[in-house]
Amino acid sequence: MHLLVGLGNPGAQYERNRHNIGFLAVDEIARRHNFGPFRQKFNGLISEGNIDGEKVLLLKPQTFMNRSGDSIVQATNFYKIAPADVTVLYDELDLVPGKLRVKVGGGSGGHNGIRSIDPQIGPDYRRVRLGIGHPGSKDAVMHYVLGDFAKSDAAWLDPLLEAVADSAGLLVRKDDNGFMNKVAIAGGKGGESGPHSEARKAEKAAPKGQSHIRAARPHQNQAKVPETGPMAAMLKKLFGKDEA
Repeated sequence: MHLLVGLGNPGAQYERNRHNIGFLAVDEIARRHNFGPFRQKFNGLISEGNIDGEKVLLLKPQTFMNRSGDSIVQATNFYKIAPADVTVLYDELDLVPGKLRVKVGGGSGGHNGIRSIDPQIGPDYRRVRLGIGHPGSKDAVMHYVLGDFAKSDAAWLDPLLEAVADSAGLLVRKDDNGFMNKVAIAGGKGGESGPHSEARKAEKAAPKGQSHIRAARPHQNQAKVPETGPMAAMLKKLFGKDEA
């Protein structure tokens, strides 16, 4: 059995957040491959089905992002799934919108979902990093990832999610290069227009040794996040001081 995990935060208020692109990808995989309804188990929502003849379990942890590992370790222990048969899909600030990268192992890159998973099952699982772009300022990250995708983002988001779902069989077979190539050919490359175009242009124009993050302009349409009160305290605990 292969475990495909999408990362995100539970609740209708987070449903279209950039931070929830992992949930969106898993939902599209379930739809495209005719999985059954999601049901509550392992502190998450799970659905079982088959992709290209392989048995696959889809999981959306409902523990909030920084405790994603609590749900995943329950599923891997119950089904005796090795880390090599786990694939996690999640948002990546350091990739321009519509691009993705696949790797096995490595660090968390500041992502609290990955930080939660590594101590629970070890680092040697497959990571599918789905680019959402960067707002251009570290201080704007929390507002940005908790902001909803804009309507114009559909131009790159929909083709990306569809390509990921169509090519999911390659992930299950651990053909990472084949998967990345198929997604790129299918159109999940990211576009040059829309609200992220300045960040993309900055990536191309940035001098050698300077990241596109530093060169990019701050995003203008950021979600308003409370700075004081119970919600602010929860968000600080959820995302930590530095990264969402």
